[in-house]
This record gives sequence, structure tokens and C-alpha cells, in this order.
Amino acid sequence: MRLANNAGATGSRTLSENGQASRCAAIAALLFLVPALANGAISLSPAETQRIGRKIWQNECNGTIAGLTSWNAGENFASLGIGHFIWYPRDVRGPFEESFPKLVHFVSSRGGKVPEFLLAGEHPPCPWNSRAEFVAAQQTAQMKQLRAFLASTVDLQAEFLVNRLDLSLPKMISDAGASAAKIHQQFDRVASTPQGCYALVDYVNFKGEGVLKTERYNGRGC
Repeated sequence: MRLANNAGATGSRTLSENGQASRCAAIAALLFLVPALANGAISLSPAETQRIGRKIWQNECNGTIAGLTSWNAGENFASLGIGHFIWYPRDVRGPFEESFPKLVHFVSSRGGKVPEFLLAGEHPPCPWNSRAEFVAAQQTAQMKQLRAFLASTVDLQAEFLVNRLDLSLPKMISDAGASAAKIHQQFDRVASTPQGCYALVDYVNFKGEGVLKTERYNGRGC
């Protein structure tokens, strides 16, 4: 389940023009009163960010390089890196947000070395079309390149996870309606410590922000 933010109720309600204007005005006032929304709400040192990344790597991949490349049975996408970032094959889509191409862009923008096949085109699809193909390719040169890339960028992957959390708050606020101020308050309260940030990073990465309709449970983005 995702963080409760009344997203399901808000998304299913048809707002009047006046009601929409009032909602926008309220959000604008909140943004003005709380500059952290625009300037970044998360404040972690590089060492704290790296500790979060290493902990997630240990929890999700047993801290192994082999665990950085996986494709779970019954799923139609590869799960890569410490955060099991989703990568869909060509012409395949699912209910979950695709995050691996965003990670590649983030690493590249930070000066990280990226294999050429991950930079082929604006949005290269996963080169393996099924779990069977993916498993059969474990010892290929391309898969080894992918694992080496992921193993060498763990710290940048941790930065990416924290950055995603930082960007999640405005999304939740804009989708929360009357609960916006309460959500912001609780978010700041939890994010005020490295341990709280770890919990939020882990939750948002693996459960989502609760704003995508395709990722809701029983109509609720929580």
C-alpha cells in the first residue's frame, strides 16, 4: 500500500471551475509559504546518501553484483540496479512507471560512464524481450557491460533515489487537495532525519508516490 493522500477520492471527483481555481490557489499559497517544495526538501550529506544506497543494495540484492540484474518470474520487465529500476522491452508497457531509462539519463548527466547500447536513441528499450531471453543472456558481453555499469554507479543510483524522493513531494501535494498541508507536515517530520529519509526513499521507490492511477490499489493511491 502507498502513502494515504486521498488521491483516489480526488481523482474520481469532477471539480467545478471555481473549485479547481480554489484548489490551485491553495497549492500556490502552500508553495509560497513553504519554499522547500521548490528548492528541495531533502538535505542529506553525500555520506548519508551513500549509506542509504548501500543499505537498499544489501536489502534488495544481498549486496551482490549478480543481484543488480534480475527479471522476476511472472513479470514483463527487467528489474535493474539497487532499486530494481524497471526497464520494459520494445512495445511492452505495464502499470508501473519505467524508471531505468531515467536512471541512465541521471547517471550520464552526473558524468558517469554509460555503455553505448544504453545511449542508443532517446529511449532505448530493454534488448531482451522476455525473462527466458534475459536469463539465457547472463554471460553475454552486453549483460556483463550492464552489470559493470550498475556495480560502478551504486552511489549515483543512491543519489537518483534521493532525487526521486525530493521530486515526489510536489506530486503528492498537487494531488492531495485539502490534505496537502498535512501531508507536507508529515513528510517533513519523517524526512528530518537520515533514518526517516531512508524509510521514505525505500517506500517511494518500491511503492510509488501514490499519484498514478495505474499503481493504485482498490482505487486508493496509498
